[in-house]
Amino acid sequence: MSKLQELIDRLCPNGVEFKPLGEVATLSRGKVYSKEYLRDNPGKYPVYSSQTANDGVLGKIDSFDYDGEYLTWTTDGAYAGTIFHRKGKFSITNVCGLITLNSNNIILRFLYYWLSIEAPKYVYTGMGNPKLMSNQVTPIPIPIPPLAVQEEIVRILDRFADYAAELQAELQAELQARRLQYEYYRNLLLTFNPSAYGCGTDDAQKDCLWLTLKDVAIIKNGKDYKHCNNGDYPVYGSGGIMTYVDQYCYDKPTVILPRKGSIGKIHYLDTPFWNVDTAYYTIINTQLIVPKFLYYFLTTIDLEKKNCGKGAVPSLTQDILYRISIPIPPLELQEKIVAILDRFETLVNDLSKGLPAEIEAVKARYEYYRNKLLGFKEKPA
Repeated sequence: MSKLQELIDRLCPNGVEFKPLGEVATLSRGKVYSKEYLRDNPGKYPVYSSQTANDGVLGKIDSFDYDGEYLTWTTDGAYAGTIFHRKGKFSITNVCGLITLNSNNIILRFLYYWLSIEAPKYVYTGMGNPKLMSNQVTPIPIPIPPLAVQEEIVRILDRFADYAAELQAELQAELQARRLQYEYYRNLLLTFNPSAYGCGTDDAQKDCLWLTLKDVAIIKNGKDYKHCNNGDYPVYGSGGIMTYVDQYCYDKPTVILPRKGSIGKIHYLDTPFWNVDTAYYTIINTQLIVPKFLYYFLTTIDLEKKNCGKGAVPSLTQDILYRISIPIPPLELQEKIVAILDRFETLVNDLSKGLPAEIEAVKARYEYYRNKLLGFKEKPA
């Protein structure tokens, strides 16, 4: 029998009491910190915001609002409901909530693990922008097992979290190395020399005739999908899949190019799809080029440098895209390059294979055991 199970059997065999979060902690909100304030008051104390990148750090200033050990949660946006354990001197913005314990019967780290599971369940998404405000957090039921049980759970989960974080860091480093390796070989394979005489016979030299994108493809605008019903065909915008509908606009191999928004995103499709007006699709009108070779070559182009947007939203015109120069090596060489890059892309990007799947598996194992350890039953009244 494990030490934890022994403690549970001895100290709380019939379950544990649950209390609303508002009875064991005080909840408050941060305040507005403008970019100008962060710029004009640089220092060493972090200001935490609603983002999750960089541990939520928006910037660092020369003062602080809190000094101690607290939990914070993200109140607005895509990461609403994310819980953080904060220590030391810091401040938070108005899209963060602060949890201060006011009970001696619960350990803050235990509460952190519990809310990491429960808080996302209370996020409200009805108005489009996800929110988790104080009135939604206050009633979250919190188990109050004996302190010895809490301490043992925290000990186990801290060790498991450290192990999972270390393993994820190793896998992320390996994945980053593979991505750099992939980009290096992709760029090497897709580097060609211009020649007026077509491609030479020496692959190492790879002298090649160049055409423009306008010579090899027609760029088509996307259109609205609101008249469609729900279905199985993906709807693509500049950032990727938006939804699924029952109609498609094209069903041949193509490259989805951004028109506005996330103009660095390029997608290759060889199954039916719909696309909206923030993305173009290409109709390849020559036998000189393999569609997926065109896709791989276009991924080497820095489209963001070709941005012609005058306002806040980046954009690309057909005219700019049509002027992109495209190498035309022999079809046999194109197919060979595609086969090599397909293997690399599967390893690096496919979430059902390779390193990304290993990273997701580590995360899933950690969450499974965390949820299992925190699966308390409520003590009968």
